[in-house]
Amino acid sequence: MLVIGGSASIDLAKELATVLDCPYISASTMRFPDGECYTRIDMEKIDDDAVIVQNTFPDGNLVEMFLLQDAARRLGAKSITLVIPYFGYARQDRVFKPGEPESAKIMCKMLDMNCDRVITVDIHKEVVLDNFTCPHKDLKAAMAIADYFAEKGIDIVLSPDIGAAGRAKEVGDYMGLPYDHLNKTRLSGTDVKIAPATADVKGKNVLIVDDMIATGGTIVAASAALKEAGASAVYVACTHGVFVNNALERFTGSPVESVLSCNTLNNAVSHISVAGLVADALKDAFAGKW
Repeated sequence: MLVIGGSASIDLAKELATVLDCPYISASTMRFPDGECYTRIDMEKIDDDAVIVQNTFPDGNLVEMFLLQDAARRLGAKSITLVIPYFGYARQDRVFKPGEPESAKIMCKMLDMNCDRVITVDIHKEVVLDNFTCPHKDLKAAMAIADYFAEKGIDIVLSPDIGAAGRAKEVGDYMGLPYDHLNKTRLSGTDVKIAPATADVKGKNVLIVDDMIATGGTIVAASAALKEAGASAVYVACTHGVFVNNALERFTGSPVESVLSCNTLNNAVSHISVAGLVADALKDAFAGKW
């Protein structure tokens, strides 16, 4: 097999090729003055299985993925596997108001037209992938996060709310540590209390885990509450570091010891690699295990 790196996921694609010990091809992508995307896979022929690594967020990267799929197929790829580290539009998985599109379903159907299998990482709702007709698999970044923090002296793993409690459990189980989630209790129209549901964090090093951080406001508030409750240190890790509106700057001077993300999206703190997880999934796929 060979790995083709789209412009949004070059670093991960290169690392994946290294782990798999297979050729890496970087797509030559540019934007015309009017904003349209041009991309080219610099090969005369692909007489192999192609793995395209490319985020589908924001919109321009989604268009690039469509073009890369077509280019790989035209070059004769035996099969096309899409590795989508961060799947855009996955949160709009149903119609909430009349007149809305079912965005996640539409994106799956369009990508499905020209691929043989799909791999995602911590997609917002795994059921979205059922819109693909080809084999698909969502990988959980919990193991990669647990491995990264294994020797960091963490005492307990927390999720920012009950909705992400399963993620805290996964990371905690891998690390052999207790886990809990944070509860928000409204005290008045303006005051909200944030505290662990059951755990005592006094004197402990806490790791908060989540699937995605966008603005960072909730995490900063939760970290402040944990410090007030006596936590020695608060670390934060997420799979997808979206970090909109200069979110990383919000952590400067906050009670957070450090904030890290996986390399599903490139940013200044994307130091936790999921390349090993993707490589294992690809090996299993080509061995007929899924």
